[in-house]
Amino acid sequence: MDHLATAALGATLVCGALGVVGVHTYARGKEQQRALIDRLSETGPLPGTARARRFSGVDRRLRTTSLGRKLELRLAATGLEITPGEFFVYTAGAAAGLWLIAASFLAAFFGPIAAVVAVWGSFAFLNWQRQKRIERFINQLPELSRILANATQAGLALRTALGMAADEMEAPAGEELGKVAAKLAVGHSIDDALEELAERLPSRELVVLVTTLVLSNRAGGTVVSSLRNLTQTLEERKETRREVRTQLSQVTVTAYVVPLLGIGTLLLMNRISAGSLDRMTSSFWGQAAVVVAFCLYGIGFFLIRRMSKIDV
Repeated sequence: MDHLATAALGATLVCGALGVVGVHTYARGKEQQRALIDRLSETGPLPGTARARRFSGVDRRLRTTSLGRKLELRLAATGLEITPGEFFVYTAGAAAGLWLIAASFLAAFFGPIAAVVAVWGSFAFLNWQRQKRIERFINQLPELSRILANATQAGLALRTALGMAADEMEAPAGEELGKVAAKLAVGHSIDDALEELAERLPSRELVVLVTTLVLSNRAGGTVVSSLRNLTQTLEERKETRREVRTQLSQVTVTAYVVPLLGIGTLLLMNRISAGSLDRMTSSFWGQAAVVVAFCLYGIGFFLIRRMSKIDV
């Protein structure tokens, strides 16, 4: 019996040790997998070790689809610290929540409309964040051009000048140039790295700068004088864009106020006469009138924004 107890105790200790080693190996493998996903991801690793990824299973499955890859590129252009899986889950949760709220406080017919508005609003928010990041990057282009001109005049190579600009400039220019420097470090050509930058943050000013750098790198021209002239041109365009934006601010506010007035009218009508929206949407013609009204508000918003969009 003593030998049997000793053997059982030894087997228990061996199994416990193997279990600890197995858990440690599994945790290490998960950490390496997460690091590999961060390195290969277009959005890059989430800054800070305290920021843990959520919904990693959804994120892995979503990245294998074309929708997930497009969403990943769009998130990379916004600079947000969020993964495609997190964005997908948050958008689905917001759509479901607004569906329930609209169906409870207005009428059941407004539930799907609220869900569609939630999804559209999520992607509109991404476009707004991307445009805001592009605007900030455009405002930094004169400084970037000046740094590259000074570095090139000092005899530094273009690769070195780009890396130096990435270290000296603040976000978003510093982050984007850091991605360019990282691609150059692993063997990408200057042309490919700069063209990817222009695709992430499309703008006329950046295209002009990228074209100037690419042509100077290929032909070996006088890049210093070209960058000096480009710096002055970018400064003038920056002031012109600011003046145009100030002049069109009233039109931009009008584009958002008009749809909000329609939604406010519906809420006020339902507040004055409780259940009026439910009675109105209980018939086909009432539902058709609501859909047509929302479509007209959407067309009006689109036309006002279109007329106020001036490319400088």
